[in-house]
Amino acid sequence: MTNLYLLRHGETEENVRHILQGHMPGTLTERGRQQAVEAARALADIPFDAILSSDLKRCVDTAELFLSTLNAQQISPLGGIKGELFTLTPLLRERDWGSATGMLVDKEHRIQIPPDVESVAAIKQRARIFLGFVAKTYPDQTVLAISHGLFCRFLQAVHYQKEISDIQPMHNTEFRLLTLQNRSN
Repeated sequence: MTNLYLLRHGETEENVRHILQGHMPGTLTERGRQQAVEAARALADIPFDAILSSDLKRCVDTAELFLSTLNAQQISPLGGIKGELFTLTPLLRERDWGSATGMLVDKEHRIQIPPDVESVAAIKQRARIFLGFVAKTYPDQTVLAISHGLFCRFLQAVHYQKEISDIQPMHNTEFRLLTLQNRSN
């Protein structure tokens, strides 16, 4: 069994303003930076074998704060990581909102989903690929994946074979644990 911890990035300026970020880099707020530090402290006792992160700036910044906090606490010489495995991957990116990226979306501002938005089928396939990759690459290990709110929900939906609507949204720097069956092929 592989333990996969999903961690949503820290709060961004765009989250606060209800901007649909998609593949935008995103800028952590001061609160978001503090959330990353608090998440590191909450997970400090877990001996991660690897940390994987979306390559989008808001996740990279969260990961860097997470790792620097572990180093500052001297949890281990490698910042709480058993190996030197810190990897950025586009597999963990948020949904590509296409031409809707950057739009204001809240209770008062709704949008029509344009045709160039990444499809639900494509997101689910990306989630399956990522989960399979983790199970195969990190058998019987503990992995932290730093990603985005919606994509973390898709990962859970695929893992539990549920609909996305059955998965509760994650708050910034909330974490959830998935236990993956190891694959021999």
